[in-house]
Amino acid sequence: MARYIFITGGVVSSLGKGLMAASLAALLQARGYSVRIRKFDPYLNVDPGTMSPYQHGEVYVTDDGAETDLDLGHYERFTGVSSRQSDNVTSGRIYKTIIERERRGDYLGATVQVIPHVTDAIKAFAKADTLDENGKEIDFILCEIGGTVGDIESLPFIEAIRQLKNELGRGKSISIHVTLVPYIAAAGELKTKPTQHSVREIAALGVAPDVLVCRCEHPLPASDRAKIGLFCNVPPSAVIPALDAKSIYAVPLQYHAEGLDSEVLRAFGIEPEGAPDLSRWTEIVDRLVNPEGEVTIGVVGKYVGLQDAYKSLNEALVHGGIANKVKVHIRWIDAELFEGDESEIAQQLEPCHAILVPGAFGERGAQGKIEAVRFARERRVPYFGICFGMQMACVEGARNLAGIADASSTEFGPTSEPIVGLITEWMGRDGLEKRESSGDMGGTMRLGAYEAKLAGNSVVASIYGGEDISERHRHRYEVNTTYKDALEKGGLVFSGMSPDGTLPEIVERPDHPWFVGVQFHPELKSKPFDPHPLFASFIEAAVKQSRLV
Repeated sequence: MARYIFITGGVVSSLGKGLMAASLAALLQARGYSVRIRKFDPYLNVDPGTMSPYQHGEVYVTDDGAETDLDLGHYERFTGVSSRQSDNVTSGRIYKTIIERERRGDYLGATVQVIPHVTDAIKAFAKADTLDENGKEIDFILCEIGGTVGDIESLPFIEAIRQLKNELGRGKSISIHVTLVPYIAAAGELKTKPTQHSVREIAALGVAPDVLVCRCEHPLPASDRAKIGLFCNVPPSAVIPALDAKSIYAVPLQYHAEGLDSEVLRAFGIEPEGAPDLSRWTEIVDRLVNPEGEVTIGVVGKYVGLQDAYKSLNEALVHGGIANKVKVHIRWIDAELFEGDESEIAQQLEPCHAILVPGAFGERGAQGKIEAVRFARERRVPYFGICFGMQMACVEGARNLAGIADASSTEFGPTSEPIVGLITEWMGRDGLEKRESSGDMGGTMRLGAYEAKLAGNSVVASIYGGEDISERHRHRYEVNTTYKDALEKGGLVFSGMSPDGTLPEIVERPDHPWFVGVQFHPELKSKPFDPHPLFASFIEAAVKQSRLV
């Protein structure tokens, strides 16, 4: 039977519970255990699919088509275990399911209440899908509860944990509480009182932490660890300091040095045997700390005011740097800057060794992205267009090389030359999928992993090392294949298509040093120990460009 690790947070938000969960899972893997990580989100949205990137950061998409919290990206990047639909649930989804059951009469007229109906649904989610790809029971399931203890919306989840710990029995679950130990500069002291209050609050709800992870800006003295342990009813060794790291990929090593993985195993009654194999993490950190060069990548985006909106993209570029042993500097550029003075384009992009236009929705900033494509094409600077970035590469090629001056996307309104249009049907995993153009926005995109076929003599086939690929999608619009011949006459080759030949997946310019546009999101599958081949190749092209400047 799987063992459960419940992870909560207190004092303030943004303490890094997701990163801690991912790091702990990586450490348990390094000790030979199998793991899976789950996220409980207390907000009432059914999923993050319709939420603003400024509110929530990026939407992370799984192979099976779930739109999930960005923390699942951390989980995959640190463990290599592909997330599933069953690994993220929100209060909205829980309540939606319960209300649908009530409307059908499934509760046989009973009064539907938070306890037991909501808590039972949460527990069922936690206990479901506990087998790995080979049908074997997973050793440890880590469940992270979003938000902060004391939030009204998280109370049903805390109650569900309390019930589940009792149902699982002794030795089958533990609780980890992540708190803040603030430093008061005027007093020159770390203060443990907020942690004491937070632990008291969650213990009053019936969930007494077994391990405390204390975020702090200064080293936590042994005396403070002992004090926290005394007041919070845990051994001093179970009070784990968590200081800021130079890189998120150094965090597993840092937590191991503080004894987190050993303390977690002891809380389960398992005496740690030997040291974990952390060689791949030491290699990653060594490449990050001792690069052999550096490159600057210009990311011309729409949501650059909040970098969490491009979290996986940021990390995939770092992974490309790891693959090439170089440091990657990312220059975040608001696409709207390029919609006025043309001199601004050169001023912003000339220092860059490569240019990337990421995914987005809506017309704002689109013209600026088209100008970034034109700059990269004319100046022969490596260009990578992802999703919307591929679509804008096609619009730019149509306008400036194919003689289609009015080329546009129907996403921006009616157009006589729809280079990009809304897809209303496509072949999905379960057959033909259809969508009404006026239907709901949430969950109606082309979502999840789809296969594609690459042209055998293409640049991308050489990058992937094969002609059959599978990548994750999240989009409503596609490049219109009616314009394929016109675009190819302008030098933009359609080098990747859906297996049935109807949907464009990749375009490239073979006469350019590196110019690739993809309809999918390759950043979602990149990992520090397994960089995505497109990002590794893109950064390699940027390194070559840096030597030409």
